[in-house]
Amino acid sequence: MPTVAIVGQYQFVIRTREFDFEPPHVHVRVGNEDWARILLDNGEYSHEPPPGHYRAILEAFDAHAVAIREEWFRIHAR
Repeated sequence: MPTVAIVGQYQFVIRTREFDFEPPHVHVRVGNEDWARILLDNGEYSHEPPPGHYRAILEAFDAHAVAIREEWFRIHAR
């Protein structure tokens, strides 16, 4: 799983093996354990973040959204 961006304690990761029916998205690791998932088409959560991280994760995502989208489509070639 390539890491596309790291912002503080948030690590944005793209899984290289996804089902074809999965929409474009990025996984967000918080610290060493918690995960969230953000849809790349609209920047909304499809899996909620841990409590207290909602806004900070979206701000970090917004700062790297273009690079994350480009890398997702490069990996998945859709």
